[in-house]
Amino acid sequence: MSHQEPEPRDDGDERSDGPVDKPDDLPSSEVTEGVEKAPHRAMFRAMGYDDEDLSSPMVGVANPAADITPCNVHLDDVADAAYEGIDDSGGMPIEFGTITISDAISMGTEGMKASLISREVIADSVELVSFGERMDGLVTIGGCDKNMPGMMMAAIRTDLPSVFLYGGSIMPGEHDGREITIQNVFEGVGAVAEGEMSEGELYEMEQQACPGAGSCGGMFTANTMASISEAIGFAPLGSASPPAEDEARYEEARRAGELATEVVEARRRPSDFLSRESFENAIALQVAVGGSTNAVLHLLAMAAEAGVDLDIEDFNEISKRTPKIADLQPGGEKVMNDLHEVGGVPVVLDALYEADLLHGDALTVTGKTLGEELEAYDPPAIEDIDADYLYTVDEPKNEQGAIRILTGNLAPEGAVIKISGEEYRRHEGPVRIFDEESEAMKYVQEGRVESGDVIGIRNEGPRGGPGMREMLGVTSAVAGQGHADDVALFTDGRFSGATRGFSIGHVAPEAYVGGPIAALEDGDTITIDVDELELSVDLSDEEIEERLADHDPEPNYESGVLAKYHRDFGSAANGAVTNPGAKWE
Repeated sequence: MSHQEPEPRDDGDERSDGPVDKPDDLPSSEVTEGVEKAPHRAMFRAMGYDDEDLSSPMVGVANPAADITPCNVHLDDVADAAYEGIDDSGGMPIEFGTITISDAISMGTEGMKASLISREVIADSVELVSFGERMDGLVTIGGCDKNMPGMMMAAIRTDLPSVFLYGGSIMPGEHDGREITIQNVFEGVGAVAEGEMSEGELYEMEQQACPGAGSCGGMFTANTMASISEAIGFAPLGSASPPAEDEARYEEARRAGELATEVVEARRRPSDFLSRESFENAIALQVAVGGSTNAVLHLLAMAAEAGVDLDIEDFNEISKRTPKIADLQPGGEKVMNDLHEVGGVPVVLDALYEADLLHGDALTVTGKTLGEELEAYDPPAIEDIDADYLYTVDEPKNEQGAIRILTGNLAPEGAVIKISGEEYRRHEGPVRIFDEESEAMKYVQEGRVESGDVIGIRNEGPRGGPGMREMLGVTSAVAGQGHADDVALFTDGRFSGATRGFSIGHVAPEAYVGGPIAALEDGDTITIDVDELELSVDLSDEEIEERLADHDPEPNYESGVLAKYHRDFGSAANGAVTNPGAKWE
């Protein structure tokens, strides 16, 4: 699109009935074709669109740019590049905006309850604009954590030809001769409380950890979901890893715009390539790179929207057969840029593909199978790369993938843990139970945590919070005090993708709806056994039922958006979805 005013007609110009030759099966024909749509076209012309534009497929560019987080601060530039790609390839690009929430800035505050809700608002808003304005296709852009699943859920709901585009990750900072990320700053808070770090050094780290635009650099939630977008087929190979401020990021954006026009012309929809096999590929990638536990929640939600039969127990089955072959932050030291420099996500995907651990026949947004795309991309083999954080399938970092789903009488519907090593497999001890995150954080910051402790945090679930707050502040403070490997934490809320150690989230059913976690009292003995996939409390069913007899909590919010989502959220075991057409109870 030229964004230039159309040339005025001479009186003798032949009049037409408006733009022609747009196929009737394109939704945008409803607002551009025929004499009766002259008022509609007049509105487009006010924005500089001309006859050539109006005769072309209308491709929306969903852009969550904002000045409230470095993850999204640069997305206008990314969107511009995607816009150019659409325009240059014969499409009619239309950019529109949606919200984002900064997880890192809202972390540890009441505002963090908005984070998961933002996933739903993003999906709702993109769906509404696409539906209301009769879009033919989409480029959906993501920066901060919930952008990625929200955008992919919107594409699934609309079933419009769509390409996902990641905004890229931040470069690591440098402090005292080593690379650092936001994770190190969070853990530094705990180190200061323990007297292991001075406030002055923490202040220096604060200034150095985030040197520019982009999402948090480790294999936290944003980079996990961006990587998954390649594995599941929503984004072309190699598109997840270029840093936010690298020219390669803008080349990927232009490529996404061009591909979006192509998929509209081919009428290639998410329902044409998303399948049970593509979701299994996404899980295999997640567990092989030690990705965020939040991806469990988001993949379940995406599968529910797509009508794909995916159960939380499937993560165990896939993790059992898939080794962990990448050791990135938070468990390791390296970040997404390190992976980019040796070939990006396709390096890991190709290693899994060659070992028959992926469904190579799963289709992707390009119209080709994942196997065909990997063979064409031809990434270097891990054994040929000099990178001590990458391992072969035959000699992996861990024999099984990083994600486990634990069940037992404390989590009948399941709970999620990420295993970063092989040494810490079982924990048993009396629980110290807290009714919200702030109480637990105060306990930790007072230096009262001791080796062997079990900390439980409840009333932070999808409905109880509402919104399943992430608790990186608590887990980082524990790790910063030197207890990452000898203190266990569990919650019906979530832990950040930057969390490491023995941290269990998504305990379901949650406390608000009367899950067993609501029955706990200080001193109850908790058993966590990774090998047996167990999360249990030393109480009988009758004792739990008796303690819950008078359980009748009041919602935390009576009005506004948090009250709405308190009412609508489903169980974390099914992805905490709100769409009544999706699979939830």
